[in-house]
Amino acid sequence: MDQDWNVIFSYTRKQAIEDGVLIDVTEQANQLGFKVNTVVTDHLYGDYLTPPAGLEGEGQSVEGRLHDLLFKTLIAAKTFGARDRINFDVLFLMAPGKWATVKILAVMGPGDHGEPVLTIMLPEDD
Repeated sequence: MDQDWNVIFSYTRKQAIEDGVLIDVTEQANQLGFKVNTVVTDHLYGDYLTPPAGLEGEGQSVEGRLHDLLFKTLIAAKTFGARDRINFDVLFLMAPGKWATVKILAVMGPGDHGEPVLTIMLPEDD
């Protein structure tokens, strides 16, 4: 770090997870073959991974929607190769018979200790 600069404030990934700003989905991601710590933003989780009311009989669950998102992320990563940022679309059922095409951004970057980590988010969360 440059000695001429003083850090006024830092907000770690660990703190963001503790605060609920990032949701740790590493366990589910590992089941699909991901090898790094993986999180989704609370915005993506709340707006799209949590099924909207009225979809109870449509077979929708957080677990299923998360699985679909992670699988689509894995396919996009394999398609685009070794990039630190990828953009792709995911379809989410938002009401009976009504689908939304949602733009997703997945970013591979350094964690709190320089380790590779993955953050999956909406583009406006970047």
